[in-house]
Amino acid sequence: MDLSIYRKDFPVLNDNSELAYLDNAAMALKPYPVIDAVDNYYKKYGVNVHRGVYKLSYEATDLYEQAREEIAKFINASFEEIVFTRGASQSLNLVASSYGLNFLNEGDEVITTELEHHSSHMPWFNVCNIKKAKLKYIPLNEEGRITVEAFKSVLTKNTKVVAITYVSNVMGYITPIKEIIKLAHEVGAIVTLDGAQAVPHMSVDVKELDCDFLSFSGHKLCGPTGIGVLYGKKALLDKMPPIEFGGDMADTVRKDMQTYKATPYKFETGTPIIAGAIGLAAACKYLKQIGLDNISKYEYELKTKAINELKKIKGIKIYNETAETGIISFNLEDVHPHDAASVFDNNNVCIRAGHHCAQLITTWLNTIGTVRASFYFYNTEEDIKKFIKGVKDAIEFFGKF
Repeated sequence: MDLSIYRKDFPVLNDNSELAYLDNAAMALKPYPVIDAVDNYYKKYGVNVHRGVYKLSYEATDLYEQAREEIAKFINASFEEIVFTRGASQSLNLVASSYGLNFLNEGDEVITTELEHHSSHMPWFNVCNIKKAKLKYIPLNEEGRITVEAFKSVLTKNTKVVAITYVSNVMGYITPIKEIIKLAHEVGAIVTLDGAQAVPHMSVDVKELDCDFLSFSGHKLCGPTGIGVLYGKKALLDKMPPIEFGGDMADTVRKDMQTYKATPYKFETGTPIIAGAIGLAAACKYLKQIGLDNISKYEYELKTKAINELKKIKGIKIYNETAETGIISFNLEDVHPHDAASVFDNNNVCIRAGHHCAQLITTWLNTIGTVRASFYFYNTEEDIKKFIKGVKDAIEFFGKF
């Protein structure tokens, strides 16, 4: 099935017919159903939730909490296990700041990887410094992949946390996460999963995975910016203290004591991201209609075709030829990634260049950064042709080969 038939749902693409948008790992475009859902909230309601005793506020609150229910269903979670945040970065930080700072002790071990986005790695680097815990890294294989055997080599009875990516935003590899979670649980460790590059592109079932925490962002999921989700097992969220205070998370406040609302509301301080949550729920409905399995298969087909064309061009170094997802990281020999990206832009091809907030893996690759093209279901074979032309034009521009 050619999923590019959904291209018509995206006003940015309708208004820019020559555009080849291949920066989907950073930001997905927004379809009309999402835009309409946000617009509907502002036009028909536009009021706060949880606080007002008037009808309009009750209706807005119902719409907001229906959004939480829809997003919970999207990943097979329970309603009270969904915490709204500003994005995956805040979700990952919340786990580190609440769980990590309160339940780690000196000498405990945290396992992570060189594939991590900074938002997955840096919070635990900070926690380990404060708590005098040990941060350990899973050795990557020759392809730059995480393997179960390599995970076993660093897992010990002192391991308390595994902070790991589901899909690398640079290499596009899918981590064998179910096996890793099972092994981590056998030694009593919890697993906090960065799902920012997984949830928009493949079916994710938190119950089947048995992960303890999962973080993802709305803007990579065809949803609005400024909204994210932290899934956490209720038993863990219940024992974790809030890290922000005031606003709507308070239950009882006295001069000499204070109590907080139940999970998930104790983590949602102040006026929530109402329109963002409603828009994200609309995005989840939209993607479910298309089918996440269909999306992942189609993206892989596009990526494979693009890789095959890239391999015909002399002077291209591809770093992740075997990736299972729609991400391609590559470089033009002796050309800075930012310089290459500027030539693509002249051809109306949007790609990302740099270290992609993942300096550990670019260091591992022995490069200052990469050029990254990333596909989504609204991309087409015509986009691949424009992308390959951009590569050839960049080589010609810089006088290579």
